[in-house]
Amino acid sequence: MKKLLIAGVAVAAFATPALADFYVVQDSSKHCSVVEQKPTTTTTTVVGGDKVYKTRVEADNALKTEKICSTTTGGPVAPAPR
Repeated sequence: MKKLLIAGVAVAAFATPALADFYVVQDSSKHCSVVEQKPTTTTTTVVGGDKVYKTRVEADNALKTEKICSTTTGGPVAPAPR
């Protein structure tokens, strides 16, 4: 019985990080990003009405398609001409 309990705890310890929630957030400078913890500060807000994503891929896709993020953040910066 102890072996089964120890095995269960070990499996739960390794599986817990995989159960993380992801949020698309916007900071006070209007920059959007994906984070693993819900923001607790007033300078960062969750985009999309506190929408929670179960995978990083879902959150990344939402970040790309979220209207408020696509209009307030720039794309990659081109290198300066030489």
